[in-house]
Amino acid sequence: MMISPLCDALEDRLTGSARNWLEAAARAVAADTAAIHDLFPAVGRCCGRAPLHLDADEGRVLPPPGWSVADAARVVLLAAVRPEQAPLAHTLQEVYQAGAAPERRAVLLGLPVLEGVRPELGGGVVQLVADALRTHDPNLVGAAVGRYAARHLDAAGYRQAVLKCLFMGVPLAAVAGLDLRADGELARMLADFAHERVAAGRDVPDDVWPLLARFPEAVDASGLPAEAESTRPERRAAARRALARFTSACPTPADASHH
Repeated sequence: MMISPLCDALEDRLTGSARNWLEAAARAVAADTAAIHDLFPAVGRCCGRAPLHLDADEGRVLPPPGWSVADAARVVLLAAVRPEQAPLAHTLQEVYQAGAAPERRAVLLGLPVLEGVRPELGGGVVQLVADALRTHDPNLVGAAVGRYAARHLDAAGYRQAVLKCLFMGVPLAAVAGLDLRADGELARMLADFAHERVAAGRDVPDDVWPLLARFPEAVDASGLPAEAESTRPERRAAARRALARFTSACPTPADASHH
C-alpha cells in the first residue's frame, strides 16, 4: 500500500492554490514535525472537504470508503513526518488527542495507509482505535474499524468493535476482516443481540444475517426461534421477520455443494 496513489487521487480534486498549499505544508512537516500541529486543523479550509471519489484501482488504497479531500490531505501530511524528526506513533497520538472529530477521523482512516508505508508503526497506536470505539460518534466508530483494527485488535476487542457498530448503526460493511475474524463467540454475541432486538419487537439490521448464516447453531442456541411462537404479537412478528431474513441468507444445498 503506497501513499503515491493517494496523492494521485488528490491531484485532480485540488485547485491549484490548494495543491500548492498542501505541497508547501508537507515540506514544512518534513522539515519540522511540530509544524503539523498548526497545519493539520487548517486542511479543511485550505484544501476543501468535498468527497474524494475514487476509481476501482484507487479504492484499494483507501478502505473504508467515504473519504473526503480533507481526510486524504491530512494523511499526506502525516506521511510526511520523517522518522529522524519524530516517531510516527508519537505524532499520531498527539495529533489525535489534540484534534476535533474531523482530524481524529482522518488519523483513524489513515492508519492502514500509514502502516503500509511505515511498517514500523505496527500496532503501536491501536489504543487510538480503542478510544474511538468508546465514543458515541458513528463517524469515528466507522473510521476506526478498518484494516488497521482488523490486524491489531485482539479477539475480544474486535468482537466488541463489531457490536459497537451495530449499536451505533454503522454498517458492518465498514468492518474490515469479518470474513477471517468472525468466530463462534462473535456469532453467539450477534445472535444474542438479534434475540434482544426481537424480544423488544424491533427489527434486526439486515447485515447481521449473512454472518450468522455461517454459524446457524448460534441462532438456534440464542432462543430466537422460539420467539416466533411468542404470545406477544409484536415479538412474534419481529421474530418471524428475522427468521425469514436469516433463512434467506443461509446457503441453499446447491450453494453448499460448490464449497
